[in-house]
Amino acid sequence: MVKHNLNRVNRENKRARRREFRRRANERIRMRFSKPIPRMVFPSFFTLMNLFCGFLAIIQIFQGSLVNGAWLIVFAAFFDVLDGFMARLTNGTSEFGIELDSLSDIVSFGAAPGFLIYVWAFSDTPGFGLPLVAALPVLCGAIRLARFNVEAKEESQEFFRGLPIPAQAMMLVAFYLTFNENIELFDVFKQGISTVIIPVIIILSLLMVSTVPFDKIPRFSKEAIRNNKAKFLLFLVYGLAILFLQEYGLMIVFSLFIVRALFISALRFWQDIMKDIENESYQTG
Repeated sequence: MVKHNLNRVNRENKRARRREFRRRANERIRMRFSKPIPRMVFPSFFTLMNLFCGFLAIIQIFQGSLVNGAWLIVFAAFFDVLDGFMARLTNGTSEFGIELDSLSDIVSFGAAPGFLIYVWAFSDTPGFGLPLVAALPVLCGAIRLARFNVEAKEESQEFFRGLPIPAQAMMLVAFYLTFNENIELFDVFKQGISTVIIPVIIILSLLMVSTVPFDKIPRFSKEAIRNNKAKFLLFLVYGLAILFLQEYGLMIVFSLFIVRALFISALRFWQDIMKDIENESYQTG
């Protein structure tokens, strides 16, 4: 009888422990899923879509669908703009987001456009030099992004120092989309398309690692729009031109974007020189 009672007590204790375990497990699950979704999740989703488009672009280029690959790089740039917009909208900017964005950009705007240009213009030419040229977007882009990450942690600036890697990628994609069906235009040169595309790649790559200031897209807020009406209107015109003119719009917009930055940088450099001369003249006078 005593033994029977002890067995019953042990069974009841085991059932009680199992009930307590289930209660605590359910409580932990409720606590885990009742937490609010971190703000950085929203911009990170668009960042990953940027990376996914870059990966798909490489696959399409490898399979010979270069036009599809080129437009996938453009879609990657669209998602790159959206992730920045969502980060500012939700105040979800974080070091994690900065690092993830850079990792995505190096694939979508470094490796993918470099591979596109190599397959289109260089793959039929033997030698080591042309693959090295095609690798410049990803090599200089990596330097550009690493510098940006360091500077982003130190201070926030109103401009980009060096050509942003997405702008470089859009120039190469626009060049391909504009001339891929009219490549015979370059037959007047001894080396054909290579005579033009090699200097373009080198210049764009050098601009990425330069210190030339390039405009940032202004924030979409009432105060930012009020303080930067001209810049906001300019970027709006850029967007409409790309939307309606497509590949020609890409070529025109990013050419103007680069030329404008170089002109303003040269003008400021000249003004600084003139100020130094005036100061020296005033001190010696």
